Amino acid sequence: MIIATWNVNSVKQRTESLAAWLAARQPDVVCLQETKCVDEAFPREAIEALGYNVAVHGQKTFNGVAILSKFPFDEVTAGLPGDDGDAQARFLEAVLSTPQGALRVASIYLPNGNPPDTDKYPYKLKWMDRLLQYSNERLKLEEPLVLAGDYNVIPAPDDARNPAAWVGDALFLPQTRARFRGFLHGGLTDAVRAVSDSAELYTFWDYQAGAWQKNHGIRIDHLLLSPQAADRLVAAGIDKHVRAWEKPSDHVPVWAELALAA
Repeated sequence: MIIATWNVNSVKQRTESLAAWLAARQPDVVCLQETKCVDEAFPREAIEALGYNVAVHGQKTFNGVAILSKFPFDEVTAGLPGDDGDAQARFLEAVLSTPQGALRVASIYLPNGNPPDTDKYPYKLKWMDRLLQYSNERLKLEEPLVLAGDYNVIPAPDDARNPAAWVGDALFLPQTRARFRGFLHGGLTDAVRAVSDSAELYTFWDYQAGAWQKNHGIRIDHLLLSPQAADRLVAAGIDKHVRAWEKPSDHVPVWAELALAA
C-alpha cells in the first residue's frame, strides 16, 4: 500500500497535474493540503473517476485539506481537537477499511507561524501542542496510524540546502524543532528519514529567487508513522520531478509504502 502527502497549493489549479501524478504513482491513499476551496468546489468527480473515495475539509481561498482513498471510509472527522474556536481547515482524519484491518490517516496542514514576532507563531506552537496531544491519544489505540502533511517544520539542518537562511524563521526556530522532536520521542517514525539519511531530500522550493533552479529546497512535508505502521514500512520517497512540471505547486509529493494490503 502506498500512502502519500502533497501540498497542492490550490487543487483547482492543479487538478490536471494531480490526476497525472495519481495515474503514474498509483497511491492507495493521498493526503492533500492547501486545497484552497470550499467543499462544494473540490474537483470531486475528476478524482472519483480515477477510483478514489474523497473526503474534504475546505475553506474559501485559504488552507483546506483532503483525503483520497481507494479503500472505503469507516469514519471521517474534521478539525483538530483541543480548540473549538479554531475555524481554520487544517486537519482531517479518516479511518479506512483495508484487507488487513483498519488504518487511521490524518491530513495535516500545520500553521506556518511567520512572522515569529506576531500572534501567528504562538498559534503555531499551540497547534503543535494540540497535535501532539492528539497523537499521544491515538497511539494508545496501538493501530496503524499515519500523520501525513505539510508540517511547516524543517526538522534538522540537513533538511535545508542553506540552513543559515532559515535562522529566525518560524519553520526552523528551536521551539518549532523541539516540538517536532516531541512527536518522534512520543513513538512516531519519520518515514523518509527511516529509509535514508541522505542530504538534499527536499519537498519544497520557493517560487522566488530561482530556488528550484538552484535547488535551494527544504524538507517540510512529512509522513509520521505509529509503531504498528512503521513495522510495515517497505520504502519511502519524494517525487521531486513533479516540481519541474508546468504550473507546479511549490511542494512535491512524499510517499511511503507499507505492507498493509493483501
